Amino acid sequence: MHKQPCVYLLASGSNGTLYAGVTSNLVGRIWQHRAHAVEGFSSRYNVTRLVWHELHSTMESAILREKRIKKWHRSWKMKLINDTHPSWRDLWPDITGQDHVKVTPVDSRLRGNDDGLFCQLASGLAP
Repeated sequence: MHKQPCVYLLASGSNGTLYAGVTSNLVGRIWQHRAHAVEGFSSRYNVTRLVWHELHSTMESAILREKRIKKWHRSWKMKLINDTHPSWRDLWPDITGQDHVKVTPVDSRLRGNDDGLFCQLASGLAP
């Protein structure tokens, strides 16, 4: 698996609840959010729409950027999204290379296992 440090913002919808995160596997981590594979904020508030991401050369710089963004006022985060992605369209299809990917929720016994992506590709179906 190729590791690429990345900071990302998720939203529950247009101008909805926001979540900032950092990962070295963007597709795998966003899949976890979408499938509610890990309990927490994004699962509790259904924050699953990828609306912004930024690649970094090191994990250290990505973590620093995430920490800074988490301290920002909501309006600053919204400006960051609106400046680069004003439609707030879900970027999941862009990062997976698929038109539409249906994410099947994971059995609770599998939670925490991120060795593979448990995505079911469904042509023409929105997640």
